[in-house]
Amino acid sequence: MKKVTMRDIGKAVGVSAVTVSKAMAGESGVSDAVRQKILQTAAEMGYVNPNTVKHQEKRGLDIGVLIPELFFGEGTYYAMLYKLLVQSLADAGHFCLLELLEESTELELTLPNLIRNRRVDGLILLGQPSKAYLQLIATQTTPVVFLDFYDDQARADAVVGDNTYGCYRLTSHLIKNGHKDIGFVGDTSATSSIMDRYLGFMRAMITHDLPIRPECVVKERDIHGNYIHMELPEKLPTAFVCNCDNVARHLIEQLRQEGVRVPEDVSVVGFDDYLPGGAIQPALSTFRLDYQTIIDTAVKLIVDRCNGVVRLCGRVVVGGYPVYRDSDRVLEA
Repeated sequence: MKKVTMRDIGKAVGVSAVTVSKAMAGESGVSDAVRQKILQTAAEMGYVNPNTVKHQEKRGLDIGVLIPELFFGEGTYYAMLYKLLVQSLADAGHFCLLELLEESTELELTLPNLIRNRRVDGLILLGQPSKAYLQLIATQTTPVVFLDFYDDQARADAVVGDNTYGCYRLTSHLIKNGHKDIGFVGDTSATSSIMDRYLGFMRAMITHDLPIRPECVVKERDIHGNYIHMELPEKLPTAFVCNCDNVARHLIEQLRQEGVRVPEDVSVVGFDDYLPGGAIQPALSTFRLDYQTIIDTAVKLIVDRCNGVVRLCGRVVVGGYPVYRDSDRVLEA
C-alpha cells in the first residue's frame, strides 16, 4: 500500500502541503474549519506523521503525568488513578514521570518542567486545572490527554467516566425509594466531572417532576480545594447525592456530629466506589466506575498520539454501575 503523504492530504482537501503541515503541528494561520477538515481527511486516509513516530523498537515512551497538587495526596482518588496509570504504562513497556502542578505555577501560567525541559514524549493531565492553564497546555506541541475531565475548547483527547448517567441512576434509585426532597453536595463550577454529575442529578429530578431547593445544593470545599464545614439547610432533605465518596464521608461525619443519623434520618449516596471497605460507616451506596478501562484507554490514546496516529480529538466516556449498600433507605409513605 502506498504511503500517504501531506501532499496527498492537501490534494484531497484542496490546500497546499504547507497548510497541511501547519494544521498537523497546531500552528496559527489555519482556520479551525480547515484544520478539522485536514485532520479528518488524514485520519480517513490512514496517515501517520513520521516526525512524531518514536523508536518503539528501541525504547518505550516517556509519558508525563501532571496532577494539580490540590487533588493529590495519600489515599485520594487521584493517587489511586495514578498508581493504575503507572502499572498500565509499565505493562505496555513505557515509563511514567510524575509532576505535581503547584498552585503558584498554575496561577503564574508557567509550563510544567516535564514540557519546558522536553523530558517527555506525551503528557496525561490528571485532574482539571484552571481554564487559562488548560489553554496554555493546549498550545504546546507535546501530545496531551485529559483524564477525568474534558474541555470542549481545547484540542485534546479526554477520557472520563459516565458521570451524568451514574448520578442519574443514583438519584432515580432514591426517588424510586420514596425520596422527593433530595439535595446535591459538590461545587458544580469546580470541574467538568462534578458538573456532569450534577446534570445527572438534575435530569432525574426534572424527569420525575420534582423541585430542587437552591439551599440544598451545597458546596463542600473552598477555592483552594480544602474541605469546609458545609452550610446545610435548616430543613434537611430526606437524601443527599454527593459528588464523590470522600465528600459523602465528610457529610456523614458532619451529620453525625449534628445528631442526624444516616440512613435513619437522611440517606446519603456517593460516587466512585474507590475507598476501602469499612472506610465509611454505614457502608456507602455509590456508583462504581470501570477504572481499569478508563486508565487503559488513556494510555492507548497518548501512545497513539506519540506514535503519530492522526485523528480528530474526542472524548471517550467509560461506563460503570451502581452499588447499593446501607447508607440509603426506603422512605415510608
